[in-house]
Amino acid sequence: MSQQRTTIHALHTALKNTSKPSIAMSSHNALSAKLASQAGFNAIWASGFELSASHALPDASILPWTAHLDVVRSISSTVSIPVIADIDTGFGNAVNVAYTIPQFEQAGAAAVVIEDKTFPKDSSLRSQGRQKLVSIEEFQGKIAAAKASSEMVIIARTEALIADLGEEEAMKRGEAYVEAGADAVLIHSKKKTPDEILSFCRKWKGAVPLVIVPTAYPSISFKEVGELGKVGLIICGNHAVRAAVSGMRGAFKSILEDGGIAGVEGSIASVEETFELQGDEEMREIERKFLR
Repeated sequence: MSQQRTTIHALHTALKNTSKPSIAMSSHNALSAKLASQAGFNAIWASGFELSASHALPDASILPWTAHLDVVRSISSTVSIPVIADIDTGFGNAVNVAYTIPQFEQAGAAAVVIEDKTFPKDSSLRSQGRQKLVSIEEFQGKIAAAKASSEMVIIARTEALIADLGEEEAMKRGEAYVEAGADAVLIHSKKKTPDEILSFCRKWKGAVPLVIVPTAYPSISFKEVGELGKVGLIICGNHAVRAAVSGMRGAFKSILEDGGIAGVEGSIASVEETFELQGDEEMREIERKFLR
């Protein structure tokens, strides 16, 4: 069995363990994914938000879909845990999905998440963002196209709560997406408390597990989510890039205030640690074997 088939199977299996949800950490490049894997996370969330932020661009379908594909390929070649590709709205309609999904599979992704907003999208948590959803029927077509094009785990993300359409609409959409073939349903919320998500999860009777992204309501613990018995995957949606922003800001500020670099040496990674993350020892082994 290939490495990718192994990770697809592992993710399928993990999603069923709703008493102990898997935890995916966001990443925007191979380095952040490697650090997340080393830390012990179960999967990598190849985040569109993080990728856009790493280019200092809004998360609004501005980057080409090939940029998403390239980072997924880079991450998948670096880690051995499942990589979940954030493909936003699928970069168009069901035809676009049918063409792009196989390429994400070839790039090594174990799963994709497709959301039911219109293209171009707007960030779900953006204040006063444009949160317009496509029809249920149109999105069912996207899911069906994805399932017909790939063996990956297909996660359907409904933005009904983000768009303030209410729990009933979110439930209706989630159930319709399962009928279309989704392997899991991601239910998203921008509320500052988990109440909305907790209510939805408790009422969910769908045949597939749920996925949540608790960015807006961070007070909920992984243990609490497991006690619901409905959620198979928790995504830490943008914590890698946010941690990087805070870390770099702090180091840059200290260097300028101190008038030198000595003061930050104890609080940043050493050159040797960075060499290790780059795979320096593997390269040295190749040098020893083949350089003449």
